[in-house]
Amino acid sequence: MTDTTTLTDKAVDRQELESKVKEMYRQVAEEPEGEFHFEMGRALTERLGYPPADLDRIPAQAIESFAGVGYYFHLADLKAGESVIDLGSGSGTDTFMAALKVGSSGRVVGVDMTDAQRTKAERLRDAAGFANVTYLKGYIEDLPVEDAGFDALISNGVINLSADKPQVFREVARVLKPGGRLAISDIVTERQLPEGITCNATLWAACIGGAMQQDDCYAAIEAAGLRVVTREDNPQYRFISDNALGASEKFGVKSVSILAVKP
Repeated sequence: MTDTTTLTDKAVDRQELESKVKEMYRQVAEEPEGEFHFEMGRALTERLGYPPADLDRIPAQAIESFAGVGYYFHLADLKAGESVIDLGSGSGTDTFMAALKVGSSGRVVGVDMTDAQRTKAERLRDAAGFANVTYLKGYIEDLPVEDAGFDALISNGVINLSADKPQVFREVARVLKPGGRLAISDIVTERQLPEGITCNATLWAACIGGAMQQDDCYAAIEAAGLRVVTREDNPQYRFISDNALGASEKFGVKSVSILAVKP
């Protein structure tokens, strides 16, 4: 099997990628009414499967900047008192959702490298009184948290942005407790992307160029020591720009939700 991640590691300029991702998601946080390759906001969350009653209980401004690609909380099955970490927590929609489920006896940690996203999420957290949520600056390849400290790890449309996905999944395995769950929604491809796409940092930042071939993604999760339990396609997610739609049609770029367990 071709190691697509190794190929894309070499192809993309990581510094350029980080710069473009930070700038794009600064705009997502501060200018959610702008034009992007992807849909955002309340209508998207509801179409993906977020219960409206739960959305009504979290800050509306967080939902305005929601740029996720699927719904996975039915897979995560979060329970009161659990510890949850969110990779690429953005403006906070999923951390607030998780906080509702784990309650005051649980804790939720959001990790994001983009200052504007964390600043917005912290402001909304404080205003809404989500005392069980903490935000940390960090990279998903090197999480600033302890070993085996979390019952569940969640992430929505973010791991595809990493230039070293096997390292992300190794970090997932490191921070989960034995029996802990990985529950994510992300972008994968049915067919291998050509270098013209994988070398393009703008398309990476738009959640397209960095998408792993789906079988390689599942293999990388299992190589990190996790067991893939559930895989679901999310046909309700759709790209909106011409470039994104073209890649989706030609290479089978799509959203999936995944549940994996650490033995």
